[in-house]
Amino acid sequence: MPRKPHIERHFTASDTVRDLVLGMADGLTVPFALAAGLSGAAAGSRVVVIAGIAEIAAGAIAMGLGGYLAARGDADHYAAERRREQREVAELAAREEEEVAQIFARYGLSRAECEPILAGFRRNPEAWVDFMMRFELGLETPEPGRALRSALTIGGAYVLGGLVPLIPYMLTTSTRTALLASSACTLAALAVFGAVKSRFTGIGMGRGAVQTVLVGGLASATAYVLARLIGG
Repeated sequence: MPRKPHIERHFTASDTVRDLVLGMADGLTVPFALAAGLSGAAAGSRVVVIAGIAEIAAGAIAMGLGGYLAARGDADHYAAERRREQREVAELAAREEEEVAQIFARYGLSRAECEPILAGFRRNPEAWVDFMMRFELGLETPEPGRALRSALTIGGAYVLGGLVPLIPYMLTTSTRTALLASSACTLAALAVFGAVKSRFTGIGMGRGAVQTVLVGGLASATAYVLARLIGG
């Protein structure tokens, strides 16, 4: 009976997931902590909604800009290091060959066993540079448009997450009722988000949900207690 071909499935969108996690996690926890804190200080639902929307707008812009600058900085750093490696391959080939041999020595290959690889690199300097960028410096080629995509992903996820704890305050004038509903909605959203995130990060769904709920719950509880103490 013929065997089925082996197909490896690896998740490769780690940067996008990281941006979603960053934006959604902060979007769920920070506005919720703000709303809980204002509720603890006996603020009305209208005040909570206005302050929450202002915080979501500011937070989404700030985090999106932070994501853009981080990705742009990574791309600039990669470009500068690649130019340096290109110069070294062209001007200091003997030293670079020794560095290649040292890299392969970590995998048990001798200098003689590396010689065919070095010969191939001499014929193809750009492949040589690619190898050094990845295995010497640990740098991957940045994706085109990564900076803008990162900014939009983080900012959009922050807005979506931030609206969850505010919706109950938009639907009722009772701050206590809104706080209870907001707590339930946000904790449920954190649990779902943590479980979905775990599918991409490789940990158990239950563990991912519990971790996310604990972090978000701790942040909001701290803000609520501080506001109560200050208001009292």
